[in-house]
Amino acid sequence: MLEHSHLKIIQALHTNGTLTEAANALCLSQPALSHQIRYLEKKLGIALWKKDGRTLRLTQAGNLLLEVANLVLPVLSQAEKTLKAYSEGCQGILRIGVECYPCHEWLNSVIGQFMQQMPDIDIDIVHKFQFSGLEGLLNHHIDVLITPDIIKKEKIHYEILAEYQLVLLVSEDHLLASVQQLKPEMLCKETLITFPVPLERLDVLVHFLTPSHLEPAKLKQIESLEIMLQMTAMKRGVCVLPEWLVDTRIGAFNLKKISFGKRGMYQKLYLAMRESDKTIPYISRLISVGQKAANSTFEK
Repeated sequence: MLEHSHLKIIQALHTNGTLTEAANALCLSQPALSHQIRYLEKKLGIALWKKDGRTLRLTQAGNLLLEVANLVLPVLSQAEKTLKAYSEGCQGILRIGVECYPCHEWLNSVIGQFMQQMPDIDIDIVHKFQFSGLEGLLNHHIDVLITPDIIKKEKIHYEILAEYQLVLLVSEDHLLASVQQLKPEMLCKETLITFPVPLERLDVLVHFLTPSHLEPAKLKQIESLEIMLQMTAMKRGVCVLPEWLVDTRIGAFNLKKISFGKRGMYQKLYLAMRESDKTIPYISRLISVGQKAANSTFEK
C-alpha cells in the first residue's frame, strides 16, 4: 500500500534532482533514503528512478507516482491545516486561490474585514498552482478562486465581485500621451508590458488587437507592478492595468492613462467556488465582504 511518505519521497526526488539534496529536503540521511526507495521499488515490483550521472531521473512508473503525489499531497496538507485549525478552536480554514495579479492590495482589505467578521475561520492564500486555479478548485486544493476569467465548468459556480475599466498607461511625454481614444493600430509599434499570464487571457489582445488581426511589436512579461510602472515611465514600453489600481500611482510615475476606443474596455472580477459550497455561511460572507470592498475600491 502506498503511504504518505512514499509520495513525499517521489516529489523530493523530482524537485531536488539528486539523492543527497532529496535526503536533505526530507531530513533523512542518504543511506536511509536509499533504503526507503529500494524498499518501495521492491514492494511495487518496478523501478521508480534511474541514475543519469549524478542526477536522478524518474521512470515512467515514477512519473505516474509523481502525478499522484502532486494531486494528493496538497489535499493532505490542507486537511492537516484544517484539523489543526479545529484543534485550536477555529471553525475551519478557507483556502483562497488568486489568479488576479493586480488584486493583492484589494484582497488585503477584504481579508482584514473578513477576519474581523469571522474570527473563527482561518485563512490560507494560494498564489501559484501545480496546475490551473480552476483545477485546484475542482481537486479541492482550494475552496474559492478569485479570477478575472469565467470558464464554464460543471459543478463550478461564479459570483461577480465587481466590474472595472482597463486603461493603457504611457509616459507623459510618450507619442500616445495626447491620444484621447486608443485605436488598435496605435499599439503595433509598441512593447506591451504585461503580467505573466497566458496570452489567451490578456484582454488587450483578445478584445482589442486580435479582432483587428493586429499585435504589438513585442510582449514583455513582468511580475512586479512597481517595475512595470517604472519601465512605462522610462518609455521602455506601455502597459494595460485596471483604472482603480493606477489612479493612485500615475502622479508619482508621471504617467498618462488612455481609454480603449469610444466605449472603453471593461473587465469583471469573479469569485469561483464549487456548486456544493455556495451556501456555506463563511463563503457567503466572503462574497458579501468582497463585493462591498470592490465597490468601495473600484468605483473611486
